Amino acid sequence: MIKNLEDMLAKLKGQDKVTLSVAAAEDKEVLIAIKDAVEKKIIKPILVGNLEKIQQIAKEIDFKLDDIKIIKTETIEESAKVAVQLVCNKDADFVMKGILDTAVLLKAVLNKEYGLRTDSLLSHVMIYELEKYHKLLLLTDGGMNIAPDYEQKEKILKNSIQAAKALGMETVKVACLAAKEKVNPKMQATVDADLLQKASKEGKFGENVIVEGPLAFDLAVSKEASDIKGFKSEIGGDADILVVPTIEVGNGIGKAFTYMSNSKSAGVVMGAKAPIVLVSRADSHESKLYSIAYGALIAQNLK
Repeated sequence: MIKNLEDMLAKLKGQDKVTLSVAAAEDKEVLIAIKDAVEKKIIKPILVGNLEKIQQIAKEIDFKLDDIKIIKTETIEESAKVAVQLVCNKDADFVMKGILDTAVLLKAVLNKEYGLRTDSLLSHVMIYELEKYHKLLLLTDGGMNIAPDYEQKEKILKNSIQAAKALGMETVKVACLAAKEKVNPKMQATVDADLLQKASKEGKFGENVIVEGPLAFDLAVSKEASDIKGFKSEIGGDADILVVPTIEVGNGIGKAFTYMSNSKSAGVVMGAKAPIVLVSRADSHESKLYSIAYGALIAQNLK
């Protein structure tokens, strides 16, 4: 099992490289991350976008493009379409956002004719390496779905389990977060979490998956808190995935991890036929590289 983010790079080095299509690749920070990934031999990129700008940036960062395929496009919309079509046609294994709005790329991903849509729901999965936690911790969904209903939470949970299994987890432990552990009809998060737990026991999420909820954050990540409160749990203090009730909760927890706990992170969008790497301009270079690696690992697992 992969125990830290650097392990992803090591695992990818020993396997066949997957191909990444980059939509609107004429972005310096993105190209720096792509260059690093190429030098570490974890991906084979196809750069889609403004040829002159890509070449100019590559020269600035000393990125040799001799063996890199570049597809010239005239607009960001065309870049998104071509990058997605490469994955749809199996010329690439996953796709990454360059210098274009997320909405433009996702519109192409969801296109019925050439996109990557499935009967699932697109959802964001972040993975964190934390100083005070004993293993990697996944968090979903703090980036896409605002206030998911129960059926949407089922799909979000399935997406995150798929992302977790790419890390080699034999048993996936999921904590459905809420403010308290008792079901309260006035708190929809507790009702949904309880239903997710029951669905798991009925086999809804497959074998070797344990789902518990509702759980407060401290019980999910602290064995000491579980013991002090006398809370009986199979996953107390040992959660692999935190499923949040709303985007605000996920966004708040994720940014607290990033800015207050000196964590390392990576993120992908799941629910399409292939993982989608959506990096923020505020993400560190290291985080962009890890996101590419995580997308590559998931894409490889799907193959």
